[in-house]
Amino acid sequence: MLTAHRAERTDVLASALADILAEPLADPFTPEIVAVPAKGVERWLAQTLSMRLGTSSVPRSPAVVTDDSDGIAANIDFASPAELTERILAAVRGHRRRDDPWAAARVQWMMVDVLDACSSDPACAVLARHLGMAGARPDPHRVGRRWSTATDLARLFASYASARPGMIADWAAGDDTDGHGQALPADMRWQVVVWRALRDRIGSPSPAERLSALCERIAAAPDVLELPPRLSLFGPTRLTTEQIRVLRAVAAHRDVHLFLPHPSDRLWSSPPESDEVVRRRDLPRAGVSNPLLAGLSREIRETRLRLAPHLDRDLHHPDPDGTAPDDADTPGASVLARLQRAIRDDIAPADTPVGPVDDSVSVHACHGPARQVEVMRDVLARIFCETDDLEPRDVIVMCPDIEAYAPLIRAAFGREGSGHPAHGLRVRLADRSMAATNTVLDAVVAVVALAGGRATSGEILDLAAREPVRTRFGFDDDDLETIAEWISEAGVRWGIGDAQRAAFGLRGYEQNTMSAGLDRIALGVVADESSIGWIHRALPLSGIDSADIDLVGRFAEFVDRLDRCVTAMSGGHTVEEWGSALLAVIDDLTDVRRADTWQRAQAVDVVGAALEHGDPATVLRRPDVVALLDDVVAARPTRANFRTGELTVCTMVPMRAVPHRVVVLIGLDDDTYPRATRDDGDDITRRDPCVGERDPRSEDRQLLLDTIMSARDRLVICYSGADPVSGLRRPPSVPVSEIVDAVAAIVGADDPTSMVHRHPLHAFDPGNFAEIDPFSFDVAALTGARALTQPPDHNIGFDRRPLTPVPPDDIDIADLIAFFDHPVRGFCRQRLGFLVPDTDDLPADQLDAALDPLDRWGIGDRLLRRRLAGESIEALRATELRRGTLPPFELGQVALAGVLDDVERLAAAAQPMLDRPVETVDIDVPLADGRRLVGSVGGVHSDPNGATVFRAHYSRLGSKHRLQNWISLLAVAATRDGAAEAVAIGRAGRGSRLSRSTLEAPPDPVAPLQALVALRDTGLTQPLPLPSSAAAVYADRRYAGSDHADGIEAARKDFDDKFGDVHDRHLGLVFAGGFDEILAAAEPVGFAMAAATIWRPLLTAERIDTPR
Repeated sequence: MLTAHRAERTDVLASALADILAEPLADPFTPEIVAVPAKGVERWLAQTLSMRLGTSSVPRSPAVVTDDSDGIAANIDFASPAELTERILAAVRGHRRRDDPWAAARVQWMMVDVLDACSSDPACAVLARHLGMAGARPDPHRVGRRWSTATDLARLFASYASARPGMIADWAAGDDTDGHGQALPADMRWQVVVWRALRDRIGSPSPAERLSALCERIAAAPDVLELPPRLSLFGPTRLTTEQIRVLRAVAAHRDVHLFLPHPSDRLWSSPPESDEVVRRRDLPRAGVSNPLLAGLSREIRETRLRLAPHLDRDLHHPDPDGTAPDDADTPGASVLARLQRAIRDDIAPADTPVGPVDDSVSVHACHGPARQVEVMRDVLARIFCETDDLEPRDVIVMCPDIEAYAPLIRAAFGREGSGHPAHGLRVRLADRSMAATNTVLDAVVAVVALAGGRATSGEILDLAAREPVRTRFGFDDDDLETIAEWISEAGVRWGIGDAQRAAFGLRGYEQNTMSAGLDRIALGVVADESSIGWIHRALPLSGIDSADIDLVGRFAEFVDRLDRCVTAMSGGHTVEEWGSALLAVIDDLTDVRRADTWQRAQAVDVVGAALEHGDPATVLRRPDVVALLDDVVAARPTRANFRTGELTVCTMVPMRAVPHRVVVLIGLDDDTYPRATRDDGDDITRRDPCVGERDPRSEDRQLLLDTIMSARDRLVICYSGADPVSGLRRPPSVPVSEIVDAVAAIVGADDPTSMVHRHPLHAFDPGNFAEIDPFSFDVAALTGARALTQPPDHNIGFDRRPLTPVPPDDIDIADLIAFFDHPVRGFCRQRLGFLVPDTDDLPADQLDAALDPLDRWGIGDRLLRRRLAGESIEALRATELRRGTLPPFELGQVALAGVLDDVERLAAAAQPMLDRPVETVDIDVPLADGRRLVGSVGGVHSDPNGATVFRAHYSRLGSKHRLQNWISLLAVAATRDGAAEAVAIGRAGRGSRLSRSTLEAPPDPVAPLQALVALRDTGLTQPLPLPSSAAAVYADRRYAGSDHADGIEAARKDFDDKFGDVHDRHLGLVFAGGFDEILAAAEPVGFAMAAATIWRPLLTAERIDTPR
């Protein structure tokens, strides 16, 4: 007998099931069979039955569970409806399910060979083009689709066998129909060719062909099945044709109970639209009054149509305490109760009695996913605060895309003691992928992906930082930071070696690969660049410490093993070879702590299971393996993750229809829910679907309806109602809009949008902390909100009040030069002892086609220094080609040639000076206050006419170069008698090749030195408002005769230039207001006065030449 048990509440169905199971089977060792649609439902149902079965007293209401419940639920076999059906059919066929040649795992592998065979069939030309096998030579970009295509087709054929077994039977009989008498479209007939080839390869009839005969045998000979006299299916909302036929056959001699959560008895009891409707397009419009019921219940309505002819009994189980958790007709009924009552009774929301507004149903529009999680956290904190007896297990959070929201949820709930009560909640993230929970599998997937990509320096560093890889090679945070610095300095961009580069058309260019960089790092252990030059293609990397030798060895071992693993994954390999390659990743690159050994064991098992049914000789390519791994590590819920006493976060499916006091839905955005799936163009059933066939969007709508009906006290919905960047409002998804409209009608609101709580962009918005009934519980956000409400404090920022004067110690000339190179940075470093760090840039991972100006300067400056030291042009070229700083091939040769031309011109201009004797002058200049200026000045060239301080720069002569020469000249002239001058050469602007600055020493060099020392003393007590380049421009204009206003205007323009001081980190910290704040700073000395003190003596002594 086939009996349908219906109820609007799932706990009522559980009570009905418990009543049936309370009557024991004749054999106490025979397990009860209860099929469930999801693991979460299984866990809840097992726990619920344990509160009813075997208890000393059975509670009247299924919602009432006492603390002294002493029941037990054991010897219950929970299976999915599909699994139960397969079990029954396998038993009738007389072999175990694992030996079935049509088992999904076997069919997928056989399909790979079938695709290879069918690709040459003219009827499968479209398939051959898709797989890249249509031409004389395979398309390398398409041949890796074999596994994914085989998997898709295997699943498609399995869905045909389940949903339209008649179509498969017709194909086997030679009729190319769609299973309902219609001929297949011409563009779909290639599937028949492939299916028949698959059947021939398997060599036995498919399950769909044998379904009618097997069902007849089940009905005629019930003893062929070793099943108990009763079976139960709990919670399905859709059953396939195969499942219905099998269950009908079993019900001929056994009791089969279907426990169906159905939202409305009135809807079920209404006359069916038609008993003869086959095609969905022929269904008349449903006569449903409630818009939510009409819009969300198509799946269960179609299930009712398909089941009705097969049912022997149809039982409706009303709520034992009435029709709702609280009487929806009473004046105090909640909005949620009235919403559910309207759905149950199939009445329009506007026809329900108007009652008070409450927050039992709340919809929250937020700025993006992160803000949704923050709002959800505050909403939950409020609910727990208001409900004393609420526990985390009473709350369920559902999200369509759990992987996208999981990191945000962990961040929002995973920090105890950080100022928010929700941080103390126990949260369990369920049904995540294996790669998200098993770090060893995650590393395997990452290496396979790395093998098919460019293997950028960032990706390799990311792999090295993964926990099992860190454990295997002993990398700690400091090690990884050091390795990152080495990789950057060694010029590593992408590619492990030349073999990987070859896949991208760069064979023969090994520079900037990890292999070339590692050669530089390893050679740097025993030498530096200045000592041996280079060996073969490797240039030693300077700066490798003796303490780093062990780290270099561990890193070299990591790269070598990674290279072997990646090389083993290139091209096509047999299944056996792929198994060895994947296990090699686990063995060679990963290790785990003792507590995590299960991860390694699981990873080995997963790899073995993924390849178990494959022919060892079948050849797969890397994209095939990527698709295979994606499938095996995909999210598969386990019952252990549900109903653990914690607040559960899961997708919409595992806990569908399971009652909870509080149900929270997040991520119901317009572009993600219902799933915006495109119809599979290869799916024949989607061309003209039949009643009851799968439709993802209808599934999602049914899930939402089940969720609404499962909420007992509160229903909370969050969606992205505004763009977090632009602030533009986004509409809710259509189902959410329908819920908002229904709630508005129930409470009598004229404007449905008034039912939506729109939240500000930031958690620290003052609106979240109203004096009466504040929304947020976030203490840190409250601090920010209070700061926003206070009047702006213009003193906030860098405190520029004077410090105590510096001690009257002697001054090193190097410190004096460094200070005036950048007075504000000099204050930070020499007085405060810190520097503003650079922003952390991502590792460079591209080969540049041309040098940017900064890279060109770096190369030119390095080559010029070495050329002036006497190295040949050939040696410089060879060294730089090995450094990894140049673009590839001819592009790098051309760029280097241009830099070397500039270097050679500068070296030729410097040669007359270099021919003169050079010395380093020790500086010792007494100052007026008793201190001394000490140190040394190098690069002093002497001849009978006097001493010349000489500097050559690859860059254009700037303010810092001229000041360096000026201070050096003053120190040399004050130290020794005789004529002295300073010469600096550099590149010039357009129209000139060189620029030369010549400075003559003044008659009294100590006086300007004394002024500079005094200004430095002032600048170490209080930061000088002196941007270096803008100050030089101002002084140049004033010296040339311009007035103060023109000088300031020129300085401002230079300051705001794209290469100007406005971008300087130290100036931005100390003078956050920019140039206007610099001009307004009169203490300790104004901008104009400071610029004049530094630059007027220099400009008086300077002569600028631009020789060709």
